[in-house]
Amino acid sequence: MLALSPVSTTLAAPAKSAATEVPSQLPRNAAPIHYSITVTPNAEKLSFEGNVRIEFLLKTPSDSITLNAADIDFRRVTVAKGRAAAMPATATVNAAAQTATIGFGKKLPAGRYTLNIDYSGKILQQANGLFALDYKDPQGAEKRALFTQFEAPDARRFVPSWDEPNYKATFDLSATVPSHQMAVSNMPVAARRDIGNGLAEVRFGTSPKMSTYLLFFGLGEFDRITKQVGPTEVGVVVGKGNGPKGQYALDASAKLVAYYNDYFDTPYPLPKLDNVAGPGQSQFFSAMENWGAIFTFERVLLNDPKITSARTRQGIFSTDAHEIAHQWFGNLVTMAWWDDLWLNEGFASWMESKATAHFNPDWQSELDRVNGREGAMGLDAYVTTHPVIQKITTVEQASQAFDTITYQKGEAVITMLEAYAGENVWRDGLRAYMKKHAYANTRTDDLWNAVEAAGAKGLVKIAHDFTKQPGVPLLEVKSAKCVNGSTLLTLSQSEFSRDRKAETAAKPQRWNVPVIAQVIGQAPGKTVISNGSGTLQLAGCGSFIVNAGQSGYYRVLYQPDMMAALQRDFAKLPAIDQLGLLNDSQSLAFNEYQPVRTALDLVDAVPSDTSQRVTEDNVATFGFLYGLFEKDAPRQAKLAKLASARFGPALAKLGFRQSPSDSTLDANLRSSLISTLGYMGDPAVVAEAKRLFAELETNPAALDGPLRTTWLGVIAQNANQADWDKMRKLGQTAESFLVKSSMYRLLGAARDTALAKQALDLALTKEPGPTLSAAIINGVSGDHPDLAVDFALANREAVEALVDVSSKSEFIPGLGYGSSDPAMIGKLEAYAKAYLSPESRKPVDQAIAAIQTRIKSQPRIRTETSAWLDEKVAQ
Repeated sequence: MLALSPVSTTLAAPAKSAATEVPSQLPRNAAPIHYSITVTPNAEKLSFEGNVRIEFLLKTPSDSITLNAADIDFRRVTVAKGRAAAMPATATVNAAAQTATIGFGKKLPAGRYTLNIDYSGKILQQANGLFALDYKDPQGAEKRALFTQFEAPDARRFVPSWDEPNYKATFDLSATVPSHQMAVSNMPVAARRDIGNGLAEVRFGTSPKMSTYLLFFGLGEFDRITKQVGPTEVGVVVGKGNGPKGQYALDASAKLVAYYNDYFDTPYPLPKLDNVAGPGQSQFFSAMENWGAIFTFERVLLNDPKITSARTRQGIFSTDAHEIAHQWFGNLVTMAWWDDLWLNEGFASWMESKATAHFNPDWQSELDRVNGREGAMGLDAYVTTHPVIQKITTVEQASQAFDTITYQKGEAVITMLEAYAGENVWRDGLRAYMKKHAYANTRTDDLWNAVEAAGAKGLVKIAHDFTKQPGVPLLEVKSAKCVNGSTLLTLSQSEFSRDRKAETAAKPQRWNVPVIAQVIGQAPGKTVISNGSGTLQLAGCGSFIVNAGQSGYYRVLYQPDMMAALQRDFAKLPAIDQLGLLNDSQSLAFNEYQPVRTALDLVDAVPSDTSQRVTEDNVATFGFLYGLFEKDAPRQAKLAKLASARFGPALAKLGFRQSPSDSTLDANLRSSLISTLGYMGDPAVVAEAKRLFAELETNPAALDGPLRTTWLGVIAQNANQADWDKMRKLGQTAESFLVKSSMYRLLGAARDTALAKQALDLALTKEPGPTLSAAIINGVSGDHPDLAVDFALANREAVEALVDVSSKSEFIPGLGYGSSDPAMIGKLEAYAKAYLSPESRKPVDQAIAAIQTRIKSQPRIRTETSAWLDEKVAQ
């Protein structure tokens, strides 16, 4: 297993093929053609037996080949050419490198061979390789299901293989399984026969040519519901009895497959597409796009009327949209190496937003993209950031690459480039790219060249600037002059930074920045800012917005008089620009580019009848400021009073209970208001939460419905010992794993230090189950980051056993990320020195940068906020 240790997990110095320029950590002397895999899992003993026959091409004469293997015990190895007798071979395992070198005993000539390996492996209890998830069925019986998770580098835990994305091959998979259980893989079952002793042999159809990380195997007591979409059978696979809870996801999947068939102009090529639900959760992922057999944890797939909120249903749809988009972007056409991971994830995120907006225009999902961009900019403005296209040399770096830059910055850059190219040209380029590279591997420039060839002249240069260098451009509007009924803007480009403001101001990076700006109510104007400055002429005169429509990946700094005009005309802006302006204003203020008062005055200018999404953002700002004054109760009281006065009427209008007539946006706003006002101690909200919680004594269904977790979250944060014990009991007696998981996660949310310590101790017991314990620890870190890190360091080996292999180097730094204590820096440095290689310490460096910036900036923010707050409350 990949573990945290002082030893680097570098597999080898990545080599480049002169022909392909694709990095690899394996010798390039051989490549697989076809795998025939047979497995016999023993779920009870957490082990499996396997055999694989690999047809491979030996490219040059050699006495050995090297492939990937981890936690594999080689029993017998032979090699054969054609019909010739098999020759014995040897397997020499390098556990640190996660490879096995197969020795032939003599040099074999180039040609096609068959490698035959008998082996055994481990079934893990975290989501890596072949893993087990335990749960109780609706009748309360203990059950165990098996699933696989291979991305990024874990197919090697299931089968010895060339476990890199560029080594595509076809796969046959067979399994010997309990006859009462259902086996699922990428392809439909081709044959099944009982072999006696309660066992069955299942053989699946041959897969298309694909990368190893997309292979899937699942086994358990499942139900399967289906819909037909043209030639494709779309299915959702769930634990027995959960079929109705999967219907929402199934309906979404059917619509999405048809939509993507049309958008990409390339039909989905497999005969079926399942989405397989698993209980539990991972610290690393929520769902995985295995070709033809998506895996998704139940909490983001099942629609349970007892607990599922409107926001969670949105998440079910968008997660489905993301993973189904991968069936084309990632599966049909695959990045050649992990440094181009964003070709998979950034595009799936962008397509997720596009499809969600298409089918659910009333959700205003385009505003989700703005908030996603904000998250990316927050990380991208530190010195510890990295380019979208990043250098990957180790297993841990491959796992760490699945981050906000890859997903959200990737999506934001694609959004900007689509706006630059035009929707139709962009789509034409994608369609050409998809057809040209189907069943093959690509690098980023393959895509840029296809879009530019479709008509987006100049796109490659812009794309290179935003994907090959890190950071966030800062556009300052130097002047705006109204001349003859039009406005001439003078713009300069610098670089926004959270921890190197002086350095980046003195020597900023340069980008070619596509800009869209608009005088409110007039037609937009477009330009590209190059070499650090430029001008843009707009139709009309008056207040104007730069980055109109919020497609650009940059921040905008206005002069004070321009901000005053935008504040005055704020209500005239569309919701997407209101949100973008609020985000820019606050980030610039909190990082000393403008006074905090400027941002807070804009917050104060948000009208009460604005979009629900903007109101959600606004109440979240009050929640952030409240937390900033955690050691200043009088200031918190003033903020709470102001927030209750501002948002209480909106909540009163919505009511405490969800109505069937509620729009999704109203339902989400109600939940946000209850959560944030409850966090701030709003008397009416806290009283209602306590009333509902007490009612559970006589009415166990008192909290059932979409607000269940919201109300319990308020209780959890404000819990006393009796409340906490009662919530724990609810988790112990939960009727479904979905309800159980939500209850145990909430146990870590208590602000009371003594209860937080109890939650941490509980996490190291068997009670929550191996996949929920890490979530409890993570929950504690929200209000008690220092306590959570101290606990994790004191119990490091036990805590690491609760975390996916893919997340181990990130988990402890993630617990400390929100700390404001200077001592945390030393703790994380000591942890990295003892347990991480230099190549693997990026999460520690990112946490330290955030802590240092917070320590420096918070006193100023508190001082300026206090002055503003005193004026507001005094009025």
